[in-house]
Amino acid sequence: MHGYLKVLLFTLIGLELCASSVFAQRPALTGPQTYTSAHFQVFTDLSEEKSNELLERLETMLKLVSGYWGKPLRKPIRMFVVDNFENWGVDDLSKMDASGLASIRSGGGLTITRVQGYQNGPKIDADAIVYATSKHGTPQHEAVHAYCGITFGETGPVWYSEGMAEVGKYWKVGEKGVTTDPYVIQYLKSKEPKPLIEIVNNPLETTGDSWQNYAWRWTLCHLLGFNENYTQRFKPLGISLLAGNNSNFEKVYGAQAEEIEFEYKLFLKDMEPGYRCDLCSWDWKTRFKGISAKAQVVSNIAANKGWQASRLNVQQGIEYAINTDGEWKVSQDSDELLAAGDANGNGKLIGIIFTNYELSEPFELGSVDTFTPPASGKLYLRCKDNWGELSDNSGSIKASIKLAR
Repeated sequence: MHGYLKVLLFTLIGLELCASSVFAQRPALTGPQTYTSAHFQVFTDLSEEKSNELLERLETMLKLVSGYWGKPLRKPIRMFVVDNFENWGVDDLSKMDASGLASIRSGGGLTITRVQGYQNGPKIDADAIVYATSKHGTPQHEAVHAYCGITFGETGPVWYSEGMAEVGKYWKVGEKGVTTDPYVIQYLKSKEPKPLIEIVNNPLETTGDSWQNYAWRWTLCHLLGFNENYTQRFKPLGISLLAGNNSNFEKVYGAQAEEIEFEYKLFLKDMEPGYRCDLCSWDWKTRFKGISAKAQVVSNIAANKGWQASRLNVQQGIEYAINTDGEWKVSQDSDELLAAGDANGNGKLIGIIFTNYELSEPFELGSVDTFTPPASGKLYLRCKDNWGELSDNSGSIKASIKLAR
């Protein structure tokens, strides 16, 4: 057996997180200074106030990701963070690795992880140094790579490594909704959905390739991490990838490929700040049935969730009678509403038809006594509200549907 050295390099652009509390080691002087917290040592030209804020964000990020993966950071992460190169002298710049300095000059970041151990045994020691611009949340993103490198000796394949670094960068305490930058959402919604196979298995894509590719990787990791249909398998998959085991996306999720593709495209279509994948997880388990002449189907529809199964298979061209009971609210401070909603249509009961992984256009139900579905298939219902504002809704409506006479 003999020792080996492994170097992992990663780059990115990003956004900001929010945080807990730490303090700078000493007041900022002219030029870069060293600031420390419990788990980070940062050499930066940021002001004392901004350095404190950065350390807070880093500590909060670390608490979230180490809690998620279930392993504490074993040693502090060293970082070089540049706000303005005009504040850096020749001696300061000479402290940086040349490749790290080049990455910062390009507007991104790079993490160098060195792992020493045995080829056929456990990793015995790992160290990481981060080089990052202060902008776009790059320090947080690179610090996720450093955490994984030090803790696991690996960061996984590109799609997982960069996707989870983006998730960690955007993560906020107690927040399950989308918090990514608006320009990322705008880009994702303006493009045709990138095929999943190209995200998880494209040999031409590499770490540091483009912020657009990072956006697609974040989309998949966020979906799998928060959607209730897939989250239970996602963490074990990630730990297996970080351990270097022979596991991959296709082995874990191959049987659910059509379901994931459907929810992935729906996520991209409806995505906005605050969108909750857990509240909008598609119901694949409920059984649907047709309806006989004298029977009716009763559904309880919660205001704070996305499309929900009515249990009724409807037929195009057939008229159905619908009766609703109950009240719901579309915000904590709003009035209680009936299924007809308010004067602006908020809180109205609406429907959609699911057929072979395709959806009809939504149609309104709240103020009608009868309706004729636009297509044949499974009827899903929900409370009409902005997708990013479902979490503060409350109440439910009971919808009873039967054949019209």
